[in-house]
Amino acid sequence: MNLLKKSYPILLAIIIFITILTTHYPFYKAIILMLEFIVIMEVVNMTIEFIEKRKLRLRYILDVFIIFLIRDVVILSSMPNKPYNDILFLLLVIFAFFIFRFFAVRFSPHLKKKRSQ
Repeated sequence: MNLLKKSYPILLAIIIFITILTTHYPFYKAIILMLEFIVIMEVVNMTIEFIEKRKLRLRYILDVFIIFLIRDVVILSSMPNKPYNDILFLLLVIFAFFIFRFFAVRFSPHLKKKRSQ
């Protein structure tokens, strides 16, 4: 039972990989769809927290933008004529969002309350 819990992500990844292979679905499109699914999950998570707590955490907003931009980088890098300047610009924006996310988590008022207790 414990082994199954530890190997659950690996088994899920194998199932997804086999599904992609058997359906002959392009791999980059599957990755794009998975990233879009993660964006939708983050938006739903952010919305639920806003409805329940009447607060909107900056971390959730930044996560959505980072994942969405990563999706755009995957799309652009899979094009036959790669727009390298656009990809580089998006990577720089993603890096900036990662820095903002680091500071948002590091100096979060929610975490300061937990540390002081």
